[in-house]
Amino acid sequence: MKDAARKLAAISNTDATPHYREAPNNLEAEQALLGAMLVNNDAFYRVSDFLKPVHFNEPLHRRIFEVAGDIIRMGKTANPVTIKTFLPADDKVGDLTVAQYLARLAADAVSIINAEDYGRAIYDLALRRSLITIGEDMVNIAFDAPLDMPPQTQIEDTERRLFELAETGRYDGGFQAFSDAVAQAIDMAGAAFEREGHLSGISTGIVSLDSKMGGLQRSDLIVLAGRPGMGKTSLATNIAYNIAAAYEPEVLPDGSFKARNGGVVGFYSLEMSSEQLATRIISEQTEVSSSKIRRGDITEADFEKLVACSQMMQKIPLFIDQTGGISIAQLSARARRLKRQRGLDCLVVDYIQLMTGSGKSGENRVQEVTQITTGLKALGKELGVPIIALSQLSRQVESRDDKRPQLSDLRESGSIEQDADVVLFVFREEYYVKNAEPRDPDDPKYTEWEQNMDKVKGTADVIIAKQRHGPTGTVKLAFQAEFTRFTDLADPSFTQYEH
Repeated sequence: MKDAARKLAAISNTDATPHYREAPNNLEAEQALLGAMLVNNDAFYRVSDFLKPVHFNEPLHRRIFEVAGDIIRMGKTANPVTIKTFLPADDKVGDLTVAQYLARLAADAVSIINAEDYGRAIYDLALRRSLITIGEDMVNIAFDAPLDMPPQTQIEDTERRLFELAETGRYDGGFQAFSDAVAQAIDMAGAAFEREGHLSGISTGIVSLDSKMGGLQRSDLIVLAGRPGMGKTSLATNIAYNIAAAYEPEVLPDGSFKARNGGVVGFYSLEMSSEQLATRIISEQTEVSSSKIRRGDITEADFEKLVACSQMMQKIPLFIDQTGGISIAQLSARARRLKRQRGLDCLVVDYIQLMTGSGKSGENRVQEVTQITTGLKALGKELGVPIIALSQLSRQVESRDDKRPQLSDLRESGSIEQDADVVLFVFREEYYVKNAEPRDPDDPKYTEWEQNMDKVKGTADVIIAKQRHGPTGTVKLAFQAEFTRFTDLADPSFTQYEH
């Protein structure tokens, strides 16, 4: 309060230079904004969407802004007379009482036109003070070296705090004019018209899937689920490679890059190593069985194909993180880093149930999965990229006669279904028909089994069970198990086996 009185009285003192570094602040801007609010309450609405009491450096100013805001929201008038009742009457601001100080603020008020500029100045200074606090905490913790916070955890915690600081209370948020939203929609339609395939999103490289989904839409959380053995990792790998292989950068006027087609892909492989993932992709591209590659059962011609393919693939912007049991906080921090350093257009997580939450270890698994899916959805919006998150299905699928999965089969949390913009199920009837093969070839049912097997062999269904932006339905694809590859059917009218 003494500082407030000193600024208000504008006392000049040549020996007033402090012997310490004062935290960034501007008491004059705080006084000017509060004075404008007390004279015209409309000034409050110009700053209330981003400015909070905590952003004021002077404690008395925080209290004045808070009380005035509460009164204005109640539809009453906030002025020096109505506010002073809610402030400590005995406090002094230099030689002034609080009531006198309020009157001086109102008397010295400037035009309401400047209110938003003053509010932004106060907010920016508060951000700088918060940055100083985060930096001091980082230095102090690094010096103390606590056992429960290793350096990697400290880095992640600092990145999280910086991100929260950047996203909380931004003054460029709030309502947007509908005309601006319409212009953005038209721009998106124009970009889709000019892009190969005429898609509004990023092409998966599978035409029949793109035609149903319009590509992968930015900021969407796409859950790709299935029982073990259905090929969900294979499909995710195929899509990731197709996007990275189609990458065509476009230079923007400011010198930065964006993807004209395809994109930079980050792949979190929590189940397989990066080497195993690369083997799958090489097998898919060269049409050399991955089992033969692992056993070394290949010819010289096959090896030459592998070498040629690997040389081509080194230029593809596909980045793999094979850390097992990664937390949502670690995943988010690394994704932000990849976006900053290399760019990022699509993210794949294989798979949700192998991740851990960032909360306390005492939380149950449902709460943990909820935290993971909510974090993935928020990360997609933050980075502006589609996130493909793989998920296991519960065993109740196996107990039904109809093995086709449903939304209720998603394991451990309803939040997966709730947070997802798109839910895809991979279903291969061939897997179940093959396991039902009669042991005796002379069994009369064996002929019937062979007929069923011929109908479903080499095919797979991708069931679009949920889609916020488009229709649901089923897309039939070809699946080559030896190469772990999903492709469009050669004959799109293939309807031998209807479900």
